[in-house]
Amino acid sequence: MALVAVLSIAVTGCASRQESGAVIGAVTGAIIGNQVGEGTGRALATAAGAVVGGIVGSEIGRELDEADRRRAAAAEYYALEEEEVGSSRGWRNPESGHRGEVVIKREYRRNGRLCRDYEHTIYIEGEPDVLTGTSCRGNDGRWRSIG
Repeated sequence: MALVAVLSIAVTGCASRQESGAVIGAVTGAIIGNQVGEGTGRALATAAGAVVGGIVGSEIGRELDEADRRRAAAAEYYALEEEEVGSSRGWRNPESGHRGEVVIKREYRRNGRLCRDYEHTIYIEGEPDVLTGTSCRGNDGRWRSIG
């Protein structure tokens, strides 16, 4: 994990502030998530932590509360895990009024690994903000954000 953090921080030197924040947030979230649970629970917590971290580190993430972030992370994880290309997974927080939708845009193989491009539209006060990303499934079965 420490090596991933160092490499991610090094890569952010070439990225925008929003992209850098998302990468650093994803790494931090994955590290924190990895400390929770055991076995399958730990794997899910690590994956969800990386997703939450990516959202939190983005400009959009600053306007979301903890419940929004959890719902958004779960939608991303389950969209990657279960949805087909063109399908979506939605989420809504009745307390904040925020909502979102994750759409799987494309699926392909990269270096033998299953990868999926997705678009996550988050509605804050009715206004849409769109995050795009790519995640690939590692040899251990976990989804990892690559962009």
